[in-house]
Amino acid sequence: MNSISSLALSGKKVLLRADFNVPLTAEFQVSDDTRLRATVPTIRYLLDAGASVILMSHLGRPKDGPSEKYSLRHIISSLESLLGKAIQFAGDCIGSEAAEKAAALKPGEILLLENLRFYKEEEKGDPDFAKKLSALGNVYVNDAFGTAHRAHASTAVMAQFFSEKAAGFVMHAEIENAKKVLDAAQKPYVAIMGGAKVSDKILIIENLLDRIDHLIIGGGMAYTFWKAQGGVIGSSLLEEDRIETCIRILESAKQKGVKVHLPMDSTIADAFSNEAQKTNCESMGIPAGWMGLDIGKKAQTDFREVILSCKTILWNGPMGVFEMPAFAEGTRAIAHAVVEATAKGAYSLIGGGDSAAAINQFGFGDRVSYVSTGGGALLEYMEGRVLPGVAALEN
Repeated sequence: MNSISSLALSGKKVLLRADFNVPLTAEFQVSDDTRLRATVPTIRYLLDAGASVILMSHLGRPKDGPSEKYSLRHIISSLESLLGKAIQFAGDCIGSEAAEKAAALKPGEILLLENLRFYKEEEKGDPDFAKKLSALGNVYVNDAFGTAHRAHASTAVMAQFFSEKAAGFVMHAEIENAKKVLDAAQKPYVAIMGGAKVSDKILIIENLLDRIDHLIIGGGMAYTFWKAQGGVIGSSLLEEDRIETCIRILESAKQKGVKVHLPMDSTIADAFSNEAQKTNCESMGIPAGWMGLDIGKKAQTDFREVILSCKTILWNGPMGVFEMPAFAEGTRAIAHAVVEATAKGAYSLIGGGDSAAAINQFGFGDRVSYVSTGGGALLEYMEGRVLPGVAALEN
């Protein structure tokens, strides 16, 4: 992939596909600006190089065309504060208003287009829609790693209409950091897999088993693994149809010399609620009517020892229902351990999605090696798949 540093940008109009799919409050305020902040260095570089910048993104999943709830105008004040510059806005992403404002844009100025997904053609990867977007500028830069796994008009199809195209700093950093844990990992190497479902992580686990030394499994998915080994898990999350898969993964790990670590104890509750009664018990013997909602104290200690023994750490998925304060302790303990290992020289990649939300929630985002912005895209890259948004930029 070309880097933006390889382009002659003075006087050019750059169409920058960013990932501004950020959460908004009920009052339409940005509640987490991580993705906005991530794109700022790319925008500043383009402006400093003498270009004007036309920003494109999606926000949410609007089903029936334009909707105030999903308007990108809501992010303008947050982005202006981060950049220290005024941002013009077009109430559409194609059509006369967008064309006129793009044509009038001067070097050093910024124009934000309205939500791309207000058109169904965006997600369909429609070439005509992509061509209309491409007519607004003469250089294409994709910095939206979070949508690189989607073959959408703005992420995978537009690139064909440009001779000058490149990856932004976010896209480059995401790929380079993913390669560190896929192709150049120092040993020992631990993958920490959490979250709710085994089915979400099967392919990434299978792809990592030839690379890692330790596999830590937490979160709701751990209980299907315990059930597969004859455990009694009460009302804990269970994917009955994935029991054989868990057995296969455990056998494969053993054959490859990978040590699998499951939480020996759990914080259990009598309801899925922050106010529920809770206690600690062995994960293999959870009483009826109770459910595991976090890893227990012993598991926290065990996992910490493994993490501190490793030189490469990949973490994807929380250890419990960290959104509820009563069940956030396990995820916080793992975050502490990853930070501690990083301070001692380990390389740590936090794999987007809930893991990124957790590490930022605890205030540790700047104390690990890299926090990915691209949950689903990173997972698919780790699974060994070709990402359409990346392939479109390759020479």
